[in-house]
Amino acid sequence: MGDMLVISTVLKLLLIPAYRSTDFEVHRNWLAITHSLPLSQWYTENTSIWTLDYPPFFAWFEKFWSFFARYADPAMLVVDNLEYASPATIVFQRVTVIVSELILYWSVNRYVHYFGNKPIHRLVAGSIFLHPGLLIVDHIHFQYNGVLYGILILSIVEAKRNNLLLSGILFAALLNFKHIYLYMAPAYFVYLLKAYCFTRAGRFSLRRFMMLGGSVATVFAISLGPFIHQIPQLLGRLFPFTRGLCHAYWAPNFWALYAAADRCFIYIARYRGWAINEAALESMTRGFVGDTQFAVLPDITAAHTVVLTLIAQLAVLQKLWRQPSHVNFVAALTLCGFASFLFGWHVHEKAILIVLIPFSLVAVSSTLHLRAFIILSVSGIYSLFPLLFTVAETPIKILFSLTWGCVVFSGMTNHIKVPIRSILKPIEVLYLTGFALLQLYTGVIHEIVFPARLEFLPLLMTSVYCAAGVMYGWVLAMYACIR
Repeated sequence: MGDMLVISTVLKLLLIPAYRSTDFEVHRNWLAITHSLPLSQWYTENTSIWTLDYPPFFAWFEKFWSFFARYADPAMLVVDNLEYASPATIVFQRVTVIVSELILYWSVNRYVHYFGNKPIHRLVAGSIFLHPGLLIVDHIHFQYNGVLYGILILSIVEAKRNNLLLSGILFAALLNFKHIYLYMAPAYFVYLLKAYCFTRAGRFSLRRFMMLGGSVATVFAISLGPFIHQIPQLLGRLFPFTRGLCHAYWAPNFWALYAAADRCFIYIARYRGWAINEAALESMTRGFVGDTQFAVLPDITAAHTVVLTLIAQLAVLQKLWRQPSHVNFVAALTLCGFASFLFGWHVHEKAILIVLIPFSLVAVSSTLHLRAFIILSVSGIYSLFPLLFTVAETPIKILFSLTWGCVVFSGMTNHIKVPIRSILKPIEVLYLTGFALLQLYTGVIHEIVFPARLEFLPLLMTSVYCAAGVMYGWVLAMYACIR
């Protein structure tokens, strides 16, 4: 594991000059806000369009790094220095991602120790720490997902050790770092209620319930207490329901397929003379603010997405309630996150990590799990490729992902002693082979055939093709869980 840390660190340091997205400026601005302004202005300051919209613990995380930032380049901590990116600032922010990811390294080491120091557990730990999704999103595109998934895995490990109260506290802390993990909250609620608040004799323990509820409430009080007078602004930023159903680049979920179907129905409707909502024709290319409208299919509201998500989650939660084992817990929290990714409101493509990372922990539970894992990993990781649209990063994302897949998939198939050709069905192999053709078209052919035209087509093709694999993988994973 130590060699893995050294090699991965060298690789990540080499990526410091690589492409960086607007998220780099987002986090620089948050450094400036938390360092230069009083608490009372953290969630009201709006000099930049990239306002602070993460929960308070992440704001304090930015505050922590700002103490060191002033020694690298104090100018990065000036709120009015929009789009500031000096060489020292770039190096500093890149290094903070690398250093903070030590939490993930620590957590996967604890996973190996407490799940059994076996080759398969070391392979799973390495596959998480070196996951292409984290390399793409954190170390090139620029975010801090590694430290967050480190906290999640620590919580899962403590649940394995039967330290359920500590597991719940860690998850409550995670929610106050990034609220996207609310997707997993139903699984935590059901598991901790049944496994911790009920005794082995099946009796409800009010004392344990109060301890658990009091501990979680204390975490939220510590987090939200200093911002009590900014709660409306804070909640408005955490839950921006004024945004549309789909992001500008459709996340590979159910709504991508729904939106694509609506695009196809437009041509059928025009041919058949059906009524079309003309106002919706530009809606799906806007994707950032405002309600998403459909031309032929019924419009979707936030309430619809909530209902569909809950229905999908209940299917696995009922099994977790009846059989509150740790294996079922990990499967349930993964599938709860999966349901929210598939059916949630304004889901970003980067949220696929909430499926891919925890699913790694159950990938070798059976051949069906591994089959789902392979399809999900390929389609999910490829769906992140459009985040890196510059030519220089293309060979990096392709070669690293292929290397990771070859090592991880072969290692997992060797563990269950089944060749990969026996795990995947012919139609699944054909689908996975299609990614080579998709990359050829989006990376080369499109520019030749449609120079400076139909810019959205490669993104649409990527989103829809990946969405098909992600949806298919969800069906397999659900069947593997509830059978």
